[in-house]
Amino acid sequence: MNPATHPLAALIGAALLVGGCASAPNAADMTPKPATPTTVNANQAMRQAVAAFDKRDFDDATRGKLAELNDPLVKAADGRIVWDTRKFDFLKSDAPATANPSLWRNQQLQHAQGLFKVADGIYQIRGYDIANMTLVEGNTGWIVIDTLLTAPVARAGLKLAMDTLKSSKPVVAVIYTHSHADHFGGVRGVVDEADVRSGKVKIIAPDAFMEHAIAENVLAGNAMSRRAQYMYGVGLPASGQGTLGTGLGLALSSSVPGLIPPTQYIKKTGEEMTIDGVRIQFQMAKGSEAPSEFMFYFPDKKALCLSEVATKLMHNVYTIRGAQVRDALLWSKYINETMDLFPDAEVAFASHHWPTWGKENIRGFLANQRDTYRFLHDRALNLANQGKVMDELGSETFMPKALAADAASRGYYGTLSHNLRAVYNFYLGYYDGNPATLHRLPPVDSAKRYVAAMGGEAAALAAGRKAFADGDYRWVAEMVNHVVFANPANAEARALQADALEQLGYQAESAPWRNAYLLGAMELRKGPQTANVSSSGPDTVRGMSNELLFDYIALRLDHTKTDGLKAAVQMVFTDVNETWALELSNSVLNNTQGRVLKNPDVTITLTRPAFLAMLLQGKKLHELVQAGMVKVEGNPQGFGTVVANIVEFPPLFNIVTP
Repeated sequence: MNPATHPLAALIGAALLVGGCASAPNAADMTPKPATPTTVNANQAMRQAVAAFDKRDFDDATRGKLAELNDPLVKAADGRIVWDTRKFDFLKSDAPATANPSLWRNQQLQHAQGLFKVADGIYQIRGYDIANMTLVEGNTGWIVIDTLLTAPVARAGLKLAMDTLKSSKPVVAVIYTHSHADHFGGVRGVVDEADVRSGKVKIIAPDAFMEHAIAENVLAGNAMSRRAQYMYGVGLPASGQGTLGTGLGLALSSSVPGLIPPTQYIKKTGEEMTIDGVRIQFQMAKGSEAPSEFMFYFPDKKALCLSEVATKLMHNVYTIRGAQVRDALLWSKYINETMDLFPDAEVAFASHHWPTWGKENIRGFLANQRDTYRFLHDRALNLANQGKVMDELGSETFMPKALAADAASRGYYGTLSHNLRAVYNFYLGYYDGNPATLHRLPPVDSAKRYVAAMGGEAAALAAGRKAFADGDYRWVAEMVNHVVFANPANAEARALQADALEQLGYQAESAPWRNAYLLGAMELRKGPQTANVSSSGPDTVRGMSNELLFDYIALRLDHTKTDGLKAAVQMVFTDVNETWALELSNSVLNNTQGRVLKNPDVTITLTRPAFLAMLLQGKKLHELVQAGMVKVEGNPQGFGTVVANIVEFPPLFNIVTP
């Protein structure tokens, strides 16, 4: 996604985007390298497994194609390029030695771009974003299922469909399948919010959608955004030596996601509704792939929407961008329930990838998806109960033969390695039970001691070079990381570490792992670049509750500078009839709704739009007072004490260097 300024920057005076760090020292060879013989052999060995995968996938991925965009460039209103349909054309060739052929096959399948017919009255836009947008024709208009990540691509996709189908019917409803931004962020490209407010357009979502759509990316948002750069390969070239995509789709479209709140929520399995003559039956799937999610069935069309609960890969039980660990056991049980609820489905489609046609094919697909998540759960706990620890689980290789042979259960997004560790963490946390790991030294201190114990930097690098020559890249990455953290100015160490990460990336079957390895290599060579990922925008801030806004402000306090300071601020929101007490003590800012302070330092009376004007438009308190939008009683210094001590989070904090 394009660099974006965080929507709360106006309040705290902090922009999320800063210039890139200084480039890595250039005394060593910092150029990208070809595949080594070890990597060539590893990827060649994978070709045998790939050859056995079901070739029907290629027919299904292109089945029903009706049209594609004529203009290869999708642009925003200001002319910025949001999507280039040609970016991944290199995937049309055979996999090079620098790419795992299994991942290459997965991304080739996702390179099928355009408008596709799924069933009578059901169409999908695929290949123009990380996700799909599905259109269902009603009596008088269209139901849009998910809206891609950004409005320009959603708008272009909808226009392609309407032009191709020669339809002038309006959009009458939008269904958000779950609470991740790539499924609601493009909503403003398909509907006008005024039509939603007037009741002309319905927006349907699963229970607790807004809470989770907003909260997941706020409190830890800066860390998640930085880590998402690694997961999605933001800044990497799209090529056989760069990013191949995300595994879940091609890439993120480059704009800021929007959000229009739902008008109706589904709360339990078995609920039904008819939208514009189209019957829909719902199944809740909370806590599976997303904390707020549902699946649904069109009984008159015998079409099943699986949302993101069952896709053409092993998904993340834990996503490496950072998020709460998901419940793999519950996930498997939802899919098992789906098989019984909707046995008559003749086509099943999802929020990513391509559909599955035929009752038996659908049942086989769902059975393997169910068994994949159940296996991850049961295998992890089986090993944990034998005394295996998290890192040992991360090196497990056993996978049931039938699942390993099914491309739809392969680790193109999640992996066996980090998903097993995720289940361990879900039940047991990060601690492995060994007291030696209870209070480890921080990375830099530990690195310096390791390097000294290895005989110094020169000796450590000599061992690293030998391991690299032996093709032992995991060991190189672990060992040389100590040298880099002990002395980040050591150009030779950075170069060797980059070379090792690069080969690991070339071999990775998981797109996020490949992206992470290759972006790590790039940053070791060049330093962090000025590209940022943010899943929040003005719509996100408007959707935040006052409590979440105050919680976010509180966690940004400089706790060392506020130690010993006190402040008592009364906030009165006249339009929403809310009173809040903000109390600074012991370096924390507590917020309490309904509490009336006896002797506040200051009372600020305002409306929520006035508060949002401070957050989103950079309006100063005194400006709003002069405009008559805010009333201040008492000494505003108490409020100033809070605002003056809010810190900036560095959006490009170091990851592969200290």
